[in-house]
Amino acid sequence: MGSLPSQVDYTPMSHHMSILQEVTGESLIGSRLVRSYKRSFNGFAARLTESERERVAEMEGVVSVFPNKKLKLQTTASWDFMGLKEGKRTKRNLPMESDTIIGVLDGGIWPESESFSDKGFGPPPKKWKGICAGGQNFTCNNKLIGARHYTPGDARDSSGHGTHTASIAAGNAVANTSFFGIAKGTVRGAVPAARIAAYRVCAGECRDDKILAAFDDAIADGVDIITISIGDINVYPFGKDPIAIGAFHAMSKGILTVNAAGNTGPNIASTTSLAPWMLAVAASTTNRVFVTKVVLGDGKTLVGRSVNGFDMQGKKFPLVYGKSAALSASQAKCAEDCNPDCLNASLVKGKILVCNTSFPYVAYTKGAVAAIFEDGSDWSQNEGLPVSGLQEDDFESLVSYTKSANSPKAAVLKSEAIFNQIAPNVLSFSSRGPNIIVADILKPDITAPGLEILAANSLKASPFYDNTYVKYSVESGTSMSCPHVAGVAAYVKTFHPKWSPSMIKSAIMTTAWSTNASETGYASTEFAYGAGHVDPIAATNPGLVYDITKADYIAFLCGMNYNVTTVKLISGEAVTCTEKFLPRNLNYPSMSAKLSRPNSSFTVTFNRTVTNVGTPNSTYKAKVVLNHGSKLNVKVSPNVLTMKLLNEKQSFTVTVTGSGLDPKLPSSASLIWSDGTHNVRSPIVVYTFDFASPPP
Repeated sequence: MGSLPSQVDYTPMSHHMSILQEVTGESLIGSRLVRSYKRSFNGFAARLTESERERVAEMEGVVSVFPNKKLKLQTTASWDFMGLKEGKRTKRNLPMESDTIIGVLDGGIWPESESFSDKGFGPPPKKWKGICAGGQNFTCNNKLIGARHYTPGDARDSSGHGTHTASIAAGNAVANTSFFGIAKGTVRGAVPAARIAAYRVCAGECRDDKILAAFDDAIADGVDIITISIGDINVYPFGKDPIAIGAFHAMSKGILTVNAAGNTGPNIASTTSLAPWMLAVAASTTNRVFVTKVVLGDGKTLVGRSVNGFDMQGKKFPLVYGKSAALSASQAKCAEDCNPDCLNASLVKGKILVCNTSFPYVAYTKGAVAAIFEDGSDWSQNEGLPVSGLQEDDFESLVSYTKSANSPKAAVLKSEAIFNQIAPNVLSFSSRGPNIIVADILKPDITAPGLEILAANSLKASPFYDNTYVKYSVESGTSMSCPHVAGVAAYVKTFHPKWSPSMIKSAIMTTAWSTNASETGYASTEFAYGAGHVDPIAATNPGLVYDITKADYIAFLCGMNYNVTTVKLISGEAVTCTEKFLPRNLNYPSMSAKLSRPNSSFTVTFNRTVTNVGTPNSTYKAKVVLNHGSKLNVKVSPNVLTMKLLNEKQSFTVTVTGSGLDPKLPSSASLIWSDGTHNVRSPIVVYTFDFASPPP
């Protein structure tokens, strides 16, 4: 139902109940009303029939009605890799950092973790209005200052996901941590002195009504940054997307929402984090990668991928190829893929099972001591037994050895960390653009470390099959890259506490490292990595920023053809929508345009305004760098900006012309404003690819 009405005598709960009474014809609607949103925005969740839903949707004052969908959870050497080093080597504003609160909307938290100890912390910031409602036997402290849960039970994390993401963003520095000796070192968040408020919205599933309830509370509680590593595999219009709705109201209260781009890459148009008022984060590599070696009986060593904490002391065990362990000759083919219905457990038990595809759990259930499989992916994860994933050539060598040797044996060694010199690379699983809702807003916005990240774990969540629990675990996903950027946003805010969410977002995007993706073709472009890879230190001093006000977003919604009544309800302000606003002219740090006619000549213009946050009396000159073999013609007018004062604003226009664009690849360039000290870089992307139409 949009923003809360301003009249003093308005009572949201009473209004919600009266709507339900009118629609259902029932005087007692306690079993109908699931949740009432009344602290930060207006709305409710209710049990309705289809005909009742239609009646509510037609009522005056209703922005949207949508089903209560299920969403998915989308995880420290990474900070050293990005230049945010420990101790005196990194500048910190500790008083402001201690006053910064990160709201983590996730699967809960493990409060006893050393990453959330309050040793050395003073009382919570005075602005904090939240509570510790974590449930029975759940205690907050001066580090973990608040907890709420919207699921049965309590706020305690049972999956490890929420604990992991919270510690990446703002966990304490904890020395001498590792995952069974792998990745030894100090684990920490971006802002270890910051406070954490945990909102458990997921317990096996993440429902819309719970996510909206957490946004409602987090905004009112007084958090500064929201990190939410949750998303859907489907795209919904902004008015039916709970994260977009919550993030809009957070933005209007000065809170930046950072959201995971998703893990359904490398498919194009796969990201569902699309609203321009959110910061959507893709996942990329760091300069550390884990490998797991396999030593064959003939002495040959093969190098595979996994996160293997099991130490078998180099002992060799018999190898059995899945095909050789089939229940019958007719099942030989499916046994190659280690289909559990085709394998003879008596032939597998006590051996190392070799599979064409990755099914470690099948190996475990059939009694194998380890598993080796073919795996061409660029990421790996923990498994419940020793495993190694081999590239195609090495796997073929292994299969050939198992067939030719009289008594084939091998040892799967414990994982070790090696230097990855080609980092950062966008990972194949990371969801891609283009933006299926607003074709002229580039998504995702940024990329950050999301591969094999060591962080805190819940002692209710085992990374293995036998309920072995660990305090720190290694995970991969955009779920892990998202809190990295939330932590950076909090870090930037400690130096610039009065900056708007869009200013922080702009600083992060325009100072990013240029990067690349792990594939070729359409999915390896800016649609994979946005503006580039986050650079925490540079983001604190961007020089210029692209600010976007709530009024700008209202004009944007008008340009998206939302009617005046709906935009007024969403924003809580008087709206006219008189001028036609082109979404590409939103004052966004990146510039993107989708053309409808691929083979014709074109002219596209972008209007932008920058704000000087660097130094007075500075002169910025425009430079355009063409990317991906692009043949675009880009003109910037004016191409010199002279800033006499701090916070001075100046506008410019970017005109892009060309013809005959390649439908298989976008054409792109970078606009760089430089004063000799700052380099303010924005990607420019023009494309013609036709992807699925947005839903009605």
